[in-house]
Amino acid sequence: MNQMKILPKLISRESDVTPAVLAAMGNTASPRLTQMMTSLVTHLHQFILETRPTEEEYEFGLQWIAELGKHTNESHNEVVLAADALGASTLIDLINNNGMQGETMSALLGPFYRGQAPHCQLGDCIARSATPGPKLFFSGRVTDVEGNPIQGVTLDVWQASPVGLYENQDAGQDDFNLRGRFTTDEDGRYHFVSVKPAGYPVPTNGPVGVLLRAQERAPMRPAHVHFIVSAPGYKTLVTQIFSDSPEALAADVVFGAKTQIVGHFVERNEPDPDYPDATTPFYTCEYDFKLVAGISTQPVPPISGKVA
Repeated sequence: MNQMKILPKLISRESDVTPAVLAAMGNTASPRLTQMMTSLVTHLHQFILETRPTEEEYEFGLQWIAELGKHTNESHNEVVLAADALGASTLIDLINNNGMQGETMSALLGPFYRGQAPHCQLGDCIARSATPGPKLFFSGRVTDVEGNPIQGVTLDVWQASPVGLYENQDAGQDDFNLRGRFTTDEDGRYHFVSVKPAGYPVPTNGPVGVLLRAQERAPMRPAHVHFIVSAPGYKTLVTQIFSDSPEALAADVVFGAKTQIVGHFVERNEPDPDYPDATTPFYTCEYDFKLVAGISTQPVPPISGKVA
């Protein structure tokens, strides 16, 4: 006797939609994909049912998401900027890197990492073009969590100029200005020269700016220097070392500042024989990084090029 195939019930009311969508995904082979998509659909539908957007609001939301893609190119990543400004990037960071094993605290990668910065010798200056602002002499050691020095660690460094622009945003800066890669010596030490960083506003000429203005949020980031610290056999550390007022740190538009990674930037107003080439005033910062054993990986750069 032929059995009649039972067709799924057609949707006729709000309460029918979520079960129908979840059922349609029931043949997903990957358990992890099933878990993530079930949670995503459930929470997304609950958000819609709770806030009950109008059709005009829904269309505006879709257009806002589409604009993220339109404003993303080889020199700017609006998608990453949106994830940062909504706190999603910091949540991902803390879920995967909580510093509980004694390693240096991490911080979000940000939307301005290019990768492929030039290799430099210890002590080199990463200001490759005329860059205003006092010099910064940055130094320290890289050790494991027990304090043993690690030789051959790569420190990938980048920062904005004191006028608040990364070189990929600014046609007036030389390519890879304020970017460089350094390697620790046999004692795990590193040192380089730069300029003192300054706080800056994130780009606001795209959909993220529209949202920040609607929320009456300041677009400012506190002053900081970015680092990716990596070595074979150790978990890669992506972090930022901050230099700014407590108020600026607390108001970080992307929620990236953490107490553990605030550096001690010392203003020097007198000549110092340890820094014979320094013109006063200049700044120094010593910061030691601690790595935990693990797998060395490299993040995918959000951008690849420089503005024309």
